[in-house]
Amino acid sequence: MAILGVCLAIASCKVPQLTNRTENRSVPESFGSSKDSSTVAGTQWRTFFASKDLTNLIDTALKNNQELNITLQDIEIAKNDVRFRQGQLSPTVGASLGLGVEKVGRYTSQGAGDASTEITEGKEIPDPLMDYSAKLYANWEVDIWKKLHNAKKAAVARYLSSVEGKNFVLTNLVAEVANSYYELLALDNELAIVKQNIELQKNALEIVKVQKEATRVTELAVQKYQAEVLNSESMEFDIHQQITETENKINFLLGRYPQEIPRDNKDFLDLVPTAVQTGIPSQLLANRPDIKQAELELAAAKLDVKVARAEFYPSFGISAAFGLQAFKPSYLVKFPASMLYGLAGDLAGPLINKNGIKAEFYSANARQLQAMYNYERTILNAYMEVSTQLSNISNLEKSFALKSKQVDALNKSIEISNDLFKSSRADYFEVLMTQRDALESKLELIKTKKEQLTAVTNVYRNLGGGWK
Repeated sequence: MAILGVCLAIASCKVPQLTNRTENRSVPESFGSSKDSSTVAGTQWRTFFASKDLTNLIDTALKNNQELNITLQDIEIAKNDVRFRQGQLSPTVGASLGLGVEKVGRYTSQGAGDASTEITEGKEIPDPLMDYSAKLYANWEVDIWKKLHNAKKAAVARYLSSVEGKNFVLTNLVAEVANSYYELLALDNELAIVKQNIELQKNALEIVKVQKEATRVTELAVQKYQAEVLNSESMEFDIHQQITETENKINFLLGRYPQEIPRDNKDFLDLVPTAVQTGIPSQLLANRPDIKQAELELAAAKLDVKVARAEFYPSFGISAAFGLQAFKPSYLVKFPASMLYGLAGDLAGPLINKNGIKAEFYSANARQLQAMYNYERTILNAYMEVSTQLSNISNLEKSFALKSKQVDALNKSIEISNDLFKSSRADYFEVLMTQRDALESKLELIKTKKEQLTAVTNVYRNLGGGWK
């Protein structure tokens, strides 16, 4: 026994070294020059989004979205794993009832012994021999190396990680519904502008037809105007299709079959994006669910390494049993003759061929490094996302102001070109090009407004807002 103990002690000393590296949690001090700690991340999405129709859509999505419901089941799975790990820390206690029969050969040591033994005077041991038993038993692994405790802590960390994963799905879902809603409003306004343009082009076509009869223009001008009308009508159907696709996308996020999306598409160009306060980069570590999820996954991976390391050390187990056993049911109640009990302790550990344990240890160590690099990458990505969107917001604001002036200038150009055309001081091609440029500039203005609203929603999400 002493020799075995020495062997186990020597074997447990040969544990592979751990690759140690501390994760990098550092971030820049600010986004740009501002060091204001106020951040929009703490604003609830009901307050951040002013539209009642939009908040109703988000409410429905949070109740019905399938991806979110799948994530909620991940939380339940992780919670049950914690219960399982907790159970491993306690002794396993069970009960059993047994019934058996044994017939041994007469010319064996046991058979010869049974034949010459009397249970009571003049009464030999039955042949075959029945066996009735009722007992309680218990097994317990003493967690001397904290292997089971660390496994439980890792399970708790993964449970908390699954909660943060749910929060990350929430913030992305809120942003996706909002961006799709803004896209739908933009398409509605594009459709309205195209319809207005079609009416203007049809009126211009009638004028050109009259001028052709007066020999002021040729058939070429009529066909050119006719082609422009057909092109705009084709564009109208393209937008109708995009509207249907966007509505279906929203309905899918809301977990329901296609139906009309309620919305107020008036005054779209007058919508003012919500003012964004970014706070300081270090607040991302506390506000972004994906960063907190990666941090918890890293903590769990570090605990997994400790669990794998403990496999090199001897384990100590205790087993016990207590009950009744006899070859005849009536003898079960005869104490203490029918009583059985047992108590044992064992110390076991690997001596030779520990390749499997080493492989699991090295794998756990590699997974820890993966989790660390993923954590650092998540922090870096979070900062980059916010920085990119802040630049985007600034540039889109300037672009929208310039595009608004461009639209105003082209609207005046349309009136001027029409007057010049009527007085034969401009040809039909100049009028057509002016109308086409005006249409494109109006559509670009709507697109820029949509991108403005989307950029603000994205920076709200990137700062960690939308899940509270």
